[in-house]
Amino acid sequence: MTIKVAFIGAGSIGFTRKLFRDILAVPELQDTHFAFTDISARNLDLVAQLCIKEITANHLPATVSTTTDRKEALTDADYVINCTRIGGLEAFTLDVEIPLKYGIDQCVGDTICAGGIMYGQRNIPQMLAFCEDFQRLAKPGALFINHSNPMAMNTWAALDIGTNVVGICHGVQNTTRQLADVLGTDTKDLYVSAAGINHQTWFIEILNKGKKVESAELLEAYEQHPIYSKTEKVRIDVLKRFGYYSTESNGHLSEYLPWYRKRLDEIVDWIDLSKWDHGETAGYLRYCMEGRNWFETDYKVWLESESPTIGPDIRTTEHSSRIIESIETGRPYRGHFNVRNNGAITNLPDDCIVEVPGYVDKGGIRIPSMGDLPLACAATCTASISAQRMAKEAAVNGDIMLLKQAMLHDPLTAAVCNPEEVWQLTDEMLVAQSKWLPQYATEVPEAKIRLLENPRVKASNPEGIARLEVRNVDELRTGNHDRMI
Repeated sequence: MTIKVAFIGAGSIGFTRKLFRDILAVPELQDTHFAFTDISARNLDLVAQLCIKEITANHLPATVSTTTDRKEALTDADYVINCTRIGGLEAFTLDVEIPLKYGIDQCVGDTICAGGIMYGQRNIPQMLAFCEDFQRLAKPGALFINHSNPMAMNTWAALDIGTNVVGICHGVQNTTRQLADVLGTDTKDLYVSAAGINHQTWFIEILNKGKKVESAELLEAYEQHPIYSKTEKVRIDVLKRFGYYSTESNGHLSEYLPWYRKRLDEIVDWIDLSKWDHGETAGYLRYCMEGRNWFETDYKVWLESESPTIGPDIRTTEHSSRIIESIETGRPYRGHFNVRNNGAITNLPDDCIVEVPGYVDKGGIRIPSMGDLPLACAATCTASISAQRMAKEAAVNGDIMLLKQAMLHDPLTAAVCNPEEVWQLTDEMLVAQSKWLPQYATEVPEAKIRLLENPRVKASNPEGIARLEVRNVDELRTGNHDRMI
């Protein structure tokens, strides 16, 4: 029987086409109906044209419909995939630029830190609206698959209102490929178990051809590697001090901790500029802007170019298609998923969202107990969980005091700013992003007055210690990106 998979935020060129191809790579799913919805009719149309072209070129029975009416897309859906970014790149720019004025230098800013917390304020109300429509309109037993950040906060809010939701990330898979490279083996020879919270998950067990990889062996392999010894300095230092390697990139991990980006003159000691996720200031924002520019410039070229052959060879390691495949066919799958803790990690709060191994078959997703996290890993996660909980509740209730307290307890923000700076930073971000924050409508006028009449802190307005210019499309084609702002 044909299934219906709805994509919210289907105008996202990267995620939509990748996940669309992954699903169609499964023979039993090649007659899937894809219901694409987005608030941008233009982006929706562009992505749909590319997907329909690939269906036609591969002679598949799948179909695509598009609509700006979310409810229409969600009606009778078997699966709903969320890949939205509320506020788009305009809001994302503010998530990075305003904290920089206060000395908070982020590589990404989409999970916690000042940018991630504000991202959650924009996303969570919309996430709840998506889930309410999903619960009312999708088929009974349908699954909501969330790809959107801040992953833990979004998934937490959705679960709080009873949504059948799982959060999906690719950090474990990406780093498993890196581990294979470092250890001189193949990913198929590695067995990994990782546990923690999204973007702060730790490889608790690594087996190479059945033999346990000890911490000292892994550390030595990284320190001697000609590339990773230079690009993964934060992750290597944490491995040295914690005994466990993080699933997240050097740049991501550096902004979740209070130690590596707190002094602007020391940041360059911990990062590398050969790729954005090695720690570049606002690196992911630059990457996203360049991708948008490339898409808008080269869309016609893509539309006229030869379509790829859809099949196992181009299927990615993203979890979504594999979850759907397992539920629909019964073929078992093991992955790492974001779910309510409920004792999966025994020394983290039961209500928080953890990222842990899980098993999928026709009966759905099952999560085994992992026991305790190592104490240093648990302590690091707990600090972020506290900020996440406050930020999530602030977003749901429009509680400005709780929002400021979440900012105050964020590890990097706390390492850089004093309380008065945190209060003013939050006011400034609320005012700048007010059009995406309806729950704070009554708070924004007072925040404006505070900023105008009683500026308590003079922001320094730095450009960022390690920032690269956004490349134009010609520069992207030549690979030239060695220019600092």
